[in-house]
Amino acid sequence: MNTWNIIIEDFNKADITKHESIFSLGNGAMGMRANFEEDYTGDTLQGSYIGGVYYPDKTRVGWWKNGYPEYFAKVLNAPNWIGLHIKINGELLDLNTCLEVKNFRRQLNMKEGWYERSFTAMLPNQQEIQVKVLRFLSLRYDELGALHYEITPLTTEATIEIESYLDSGIKNSDANWDEHFWNTLEISSEDNFATILAETKKTGFKVHTFMQNQLFIDNKALNISPKENKKENYIGLQYEVKVKQNQTFCIEKYGGYSRSNDCSTLSKSIALFDSLLEKQKEDWATIWEISDIVIEGDEKAQQGIRFNIFQLNQTYSGKYAHLNIGPKGFTGEKYGGSTYWDTEAYCLPFYMATKGAEVARNLLMYRYNQLDKAIENAEKLGFTGGAALYPMVTMNGEECHNEWEITFEEIHRNGAIAFAIYNYTRYTGDESYLKDYGIEVLIAIARFWAQRVSFSEEKQKYVILGVTGPNEYENNINNNFYTNYLASWCLRYAAEQVITLQKEGITKEETQQWLHIAQNIYFPYSEKYGVYLQQDGFLDKDLKPVSAIPAGERPLNQHWSWDRILRSPYIKQADTLQGFYFFEDHFTKEELQKHYEFYEPFTVHESSLSPCVHSVLASALGKTDEAYTLYLRTARLDLDDYNKEVHEGLHITSMAGTWLSIVEGFAGMRVKDGKLHFTPRLPKHWKNLSFKVIFQEEIKEIKL
Repeated sequence: MNTWNIIIEDFNKADITKHESIFSLGNGAMGMRANFEEDYTGDTLQGSYIGGVYYPDKTRVGWWKNGYPEYFAKVLNAPNWIGLHIKINGELLDLNTCLEVKNFRRQLNMKEGWYERSFTAMLPNQQEIQVKVLRFLSLRYDELGALHYEITPLTTEATIEIESYLDSGIKNSDANWDEHFWNTLEISSEDNFATILAETKKTGFKVHTFMQNQLFIDNKALNISPKENKKENYIGLQYEVKVKQNQTFCIEKYGGYSRSNDCSTLSKSIALFDSLLEKQKEDWATIWEISDIVIEGDEKAQQGIRFNIFQLNQTYSGKYAHLNIGPKGFTGEKYGGSTYWDTEAYCLPFYMATKGAEVARNLLMYRYNQLDKAIENAEKLGFTGGAALYPMVTMNGEECHNEWEITFEEIHRNGAIAFAIYNYTRYTGDESYLKDYGIEVLIAIARFWAQRVSFSEEKQKYVILGVTGPNEYENNINNNFYTNYLASWCLRYAAEQVITLQKEGITKEETQQWLHIAQNIYFPYSEKYGVYLQQDGFLDKDLKPVSAIPAGERPLNQHWSWDRILRSPYIKQADTLQGFYFFEDHFTKEELQKHYEFYEPFTVHESSLSPCVHSVLASALGKTDEAYTLYLRTARLDLDDYNKEVHEGLHITSMAGTWLSIVEGFAGMRVKDGKLHFTPRLPKHWKNLSFKVIFQEEIKEIKL
């Protein structure tokens, strides 16, 4: 356990893909999994990714229906620039075929932003070597990465043949039709520099992948001209060096991706590796100065929160308004790397508090800039008059998710976007976004809700039919409490802002209609239990708690049929309680406690977004031990691989929920009447908790 480093000292082939995720690197513009630079024939998921570069992979559905998205956006596995083919006395270095691998060690230094790997290996030809590798993706020059690769022969002198290469012939492991998504346009090299210009099919993103090599023996630079090995989608620069026993050969490789026409200037202008690394340390020190959370008395909790904060900063820097925060960030291909409602519901508070209003505003502008597409999405489903339905999954504003029950039914995402505007305004004190941009988003969302409701003659209330709430273990249900409550709030909030801002082009009759609907939406309620029901039919289920499920049947999504899950009372993530989290001040503490104690026993927390919300609510109720257990689950979800799926990538957006668990949970931070309030309830073994937040353009240091 190390609070600033993630360290693994074990070469276990079964864990390779898991550790490729955990030790991933990113700089907000690009990222990569912790793949080996040298060849590896064992199980691996090679992955490098570029922010905003995607492919519209044709959706695979058995029965096409009107309104289905035409494609499922895929973050592209980008051309590989880190690759090295290495032979020692003619034997290929491949840890999967080595006779012995010992002293294997990985280290992710979160404080300084670099990743290191070292090992000693006995090759099949009986040559023993020692290898040390250090690499990072530059924050300052975010098109650039650098690696330092050392080889020391331990048995005898050795002839080292090394081919440093670029490869654009890669594929996504999650391609629906096993397509190759890149066309290679140009390949060139000059001395120790090489580049591949490739273009994505359909979307036409042009990317230069580049590399530059420098060679050393015992820190003395070598002047060797490489041989070029050019193929259809590949360029390799080959070197051959004779190295004495216990001498250290090193290749320093700079590489990365550029969207400009000329990437050579960037690479050739960079100073030595050590100088670039020092800049990396400086830039991470600046990030940690604001974003660090210090916990005294709990190393597991401390390491967990720093890992989460580190990955969030690797994923989104706030530099580019066209980028957003994918659920896997730059660590894997699952979920397509696209934007979900996670950004507004979970991530926005972290970036508001640690990077300030300008960065948070970029996240809101992302949605404003896609408003026209949201209106188009609604039109495809039959909505009119400027009603907008923001997509569940998107890269450019178009809906691109290929599961119908999510695409059509999980409409609560509209409400999360409206809530984010409210949350941003109250926290930052910046009302200009609401006035200049956000009001247009609110109007379009309100028009959607006004058309999406139905009036029930039987209930004499407005109802919302055929939805999926945040709990995706229920599909196509009626009157999901969270969705209905969110719709009511959105209509009321939009009407109030239209009136306050005296917004032109909106009639009084329309805002009055919104208010009438808001006041008359139906909320399912149980007199017997004294709680709002998750949906109309919730009490028809066999209400056995999660504790009744045999341990061997968890997680449910890996053991039960979907039919059985849908009929069960088990809740994937906070649903009704998500509403209590957003609108805590709308309910009494007694109501919160009653709802928490009713729903939590049915919650399996099989979404990464679930434990954090429950942890915040448990803290508010004084259930600190329970809050701490839930906190550890979210903080160490990936490090401890709770759901046995880390090999697919990290859970980036839920990491923002970890921050919420501490700041809003244990510290009890709330905004009331334009001021920060704290109600601390720290775990009993925590000696101290301290952190900083940027609130209304001022840095506040909190010590508890």
